[in-house]
Amino acid sequence: MDLSDITYFFDCCMGQWSIERTYHYLTYQEIERSHTDFRVDPITADLRRKVLVDNDYPNVDDLNQLPGFQLEFHTVSDKGEQVSQELRVLFVPKEQVDGVITGDYLRDRAYEEARPIVSTFRYDPTTRELLMTTPYSRVVSVDSILLINPTMRIRRILNYQRPAEGQPLDTLVLVGFGVEQKVS
Repeated sequence: MDLSDITYFFDCCMGQWSIERTYHYLTYQEIERSHTDFRVDPITADLRRKVLVDNDYPNVDDLNQLPGFQLEFHTVSDKGEQVSQELRVLFVPKEQVDGVITGDYLRDRAYEEARPIVSTFRYDPTTRELLMTTPYSRVVSVDSILLINPTMRIRRILNYQRPAEGQPLDTLVLVGFGVEQKVS
């Protein structure tokens, strides 16, 4: 499997980011704006193993070749609400078809629920878009990061009401958009 383009994507993601987002809460017709300071650093071998263990994930060959990072962020909403979090992320590529890589996306702590979680990802090298889908208890989050260039990303977050097993995602409860710029 050729991981050179997804490795480039994650190399560009390292560093300090300034993020402006808008969230549309569709269930109660509210709009929220927020600013986030976001720091992305390389993940150590010990932390890679910890993410696997925390998620009861099977052992992986070439663990140090897997894309991943550790991040911390601080968000302030336009209402003055503040959220800070620190977590570790690991991507386990499983298949590559026509250049598109799919696999599992593991975190030692989820955004919506404070627990380790295994999600899925899809990375398209022609658009440099990373699409991550996470089934939480009440919602399914479909999060997209589009790398415009090494210092700018566009973020899209779609949270759907979690449907019954086998049913399509068709009820949006939250839509978020963000412009993410790397800080020198």
